[in-house]
Amino acid sequence: MKTLHKDAQKQIGQFVADDFRTAAVFSNYGIDFCCKGDRTVEEVCKKNNIEVEELLGKLLEIQISNNQQSIDYKSWPLDLLAEYIEKKHHRYVEEKTPVLRQFLDKLCKVHGQRHPELLEITALFIGCAKEMASHMKKEELILFPFIKRMVKAQMEGTKIESPQFTTVENPIALMKHDHELEGDRFRKIVELTNNYTLPADACNTYRVTFAMLDEFEKDLHLHIHLENNILFPKAIELEQTLN
Repeated sequence: MKTLHKDAQKQIGQFVADDFRTAAVFSNYGIDFCCKGDRTVEEVCKKNNIEVEELLGKLLEIQISNNQQSIDYKSWPLDLLAEYIEKKHHRYVEEKTPVLRQFLDKLCKVHGQRHPELLEITALFIGCAKEMASHMKKEELILFPFIKRMVKAQMEGTKIESPQFTTVENPIALMKHDHELEGDRFRKIVELTNNYTLPADACNTYRVTFAMLDEFEKDLHLHIHLENNILFPKAIELEQTLN
């Protein structure tokens, strides 16, 4: 029982950082592991009326299973991880956003009268897309280049000039705030779609759009997790080491 008690005090974001396969367990229980990853297992269980031993048991099953497909993002160099996030997740958002907006607009025109929630879902997604575009540019032009410079300075044993934003913790705080807002926005979309449940009169466009929204949310969760729970803490730690 000592192990269970110890793990109950572990943050859920740390569980997912150690083994991303545990994300599926938290998702199944409706627990936000990305934006709200700084809560302990005990805290989320109490809030969601879940038995601690039950949740820890599910997590243990995942951790002891031999799955070679699990990616150990935590072991990646920070410059590689930043590059991966930009090329994989930023590009995903850029590619899927115009397609989803087109489909949502079509749904509003065809089904909006019978399903007025589509209008709110569309407005929420447009807001998310707009903020994410600005957010990603800040990362690509300001935060990620500085992280890469820190990695280079560490490898070469050289000093790094202090950035205009004083410390990496400042832009990171802003990025985490953005993540929180977009996490809340998508939670509202999930609520309005009843967890992407299709109505009886759903057409093929309806099906594709809801499937894409579901996929977009899952990608967003992984995107935020990689930054909040791995990239950002390690960048702060690296800056402290260099200083």
